[in-house]
Amino acid sequence: MRTLPLVAVLVVSAANAQTQLTVYNQNFAAVKEVRTLELAKGENEVRVTDITAHLEPESVVLRELRQPDSIRILEQNYEGDPLSEGLLLRKSEGKVLDFEITMPQTGEKKIVKGRILRSGYLPHTSAFQRYGQQYAYAQAAYANPEGGGQPIVEVDGKIQFGLPGKPIFEALDPKAFLKPTLLWRLWSGEDGKHEVEFSYLTGGMRWEANYNAVAPEKGDTFDIIGWVTLENMSGKDFENASVKLMAGDVARVQPPSGGPADFMMSAGAVEVRGATPPVTERAFEEYHLYTLERPTSVLDREIKQVEFLRASNVPAERIYVYDGFKVDPRYRGWDYYNIRNQPEYGTLSNPKVWVMLEFKNSKKSHLGMPLPKGKVKVYRRDVDARNEFIGEDQIDHTPEDETVRLYTGNAFDLVGERRQTNFKLDTNARMADESFEIKVRNHKKERAKVRVVEHMYRWVQWAITDSSMDHTKTDARTIEFRPVIEAGGQGIITYTVHYTW
Repeated sequence: MRTLPLVAVLVVSAANAQTQLTVYNQNFAAVKEVRTLELAKGENEVRVTDITAHLEPESVVLRELRQPDSIRILEQNYEGDPLSEGLLLRKSEGKVLDFEITMPQTGEKKIVKGRILRSGYLPHTSAFQRYGQQYAYAQAAYANPEGGGQPIVEVDGKIQFGLPGKPIFEALDPKAFLKPTLLWRLWSGEDGKHEVEFSYLTGGMRWEANYNAVAPEKGDTFDIIGWVTLENMSGKDFENASVKLMAGDVARVQPPSGGPADFMMSAGAVEVRGATPPVTERAFEEYHLYTLERPTSVLDREIKQVEFLRASNVPAERIYVYDGFKVDPRYRGWDYYNIRNQPEYGTLSNPKVWVMLEFKNSKKSHLGMPLPKGKVKVYRRDVDARNEFIGEDQIDHTPEDETVRLYTGNAFDLVGERRQTNFKLDTNARMADESFEIKVRNHKKERAKVRVVEHMYRWVQWAITDSSMDHTKTDARTIEFRPVIEAGGQGIITYTVHYTW
């Protein structure tokens, strides 16, 4: 690292830093730390080493807390390529190094000397995404031995490709970058200590919500426990940090695909009697923040879990849904103009009846906390008091008082059948009529109420001209029948739809 006269070189660590961490469920985090810098008046060079390996340099903000104008960043350099054998070889080009080799016959170790003529090529992998596919392909080609990526070493007056053995380097310069480092050239208006706020965005961190719902042996009320799972793969330990979790879809500009880069809640906390809730929730902008009430250490390569939700006797309704439409692979990608003229479109039948569990995220249901998106595992207690796993689904971010519907699998004892009984097309009159017969057979020992869903997929203008039972229009292209089918019985629905265009 080059220095200027009268410039102080400081190494700043986060040993005594006060750390605030906001982790987003989009695989990044915002880090904010309060640190103390002791600066001389004028220019200073400051080295910050205790940062993550995935820091976004352009996101760095440094602010003096007492006098915001008393310091300025004149220049910032980010050294994201820490010390490695390849880097030391590159810095040793033209120099003679010792190489340790092992004699194959005796296992004896021997030192030979060699001059590094070329160190080989280290691809700029961190720049693959930023500069696009062409750059990434070129970098990969340069690093390939056929592209000149091999080291070239002179040993005993002869040239060889590849290293003759394990290189042994001289002692490190104190200024060597052993890990990712920020180099600042700071201007200070006065001598002394400055309390500063240092913040940045980083990749390598994520969190997700996971839920376990347990239903009793009979009935559809359930108990639910929610876990926050926090993962740190950033390359840095955060000790005794104040942690917040941001839920919501925060807009971020996505980099272009790198191609071969791959090669290489104010209220709403659920009350826990006799204890402070481990996680509280509140609204923030258009998102929701979940705050861990106690400082916690989040170490690198660690997965941490904290309970954030616990509720009992949540009322729910079990729903059976039969959607008999099955897309024929031959017609994938067809537009409405072709679909409406093809008699065989929509004639394949799906026999499966879905099992859904529906509940409301409300205080009346013992919930009412905005639920971050995540997986829900559903269990039912058996006669021997064991919890048996019966299904899993994913929920999206769910505000208070919204309905949650979980798909837990397909019913074993309910079978559906859907059959086209008539199709009439008149292109001159710009119309079509189509009729269907839908059967749902109930092999259970009790009656079942089934929601039969039908899609008006041929055109946007349609009307039901004949139907064997009442239906509900659920949206612009969908209707729903709700037959109640007796044990061992069969429900039959027929209808005709008239399309015009």
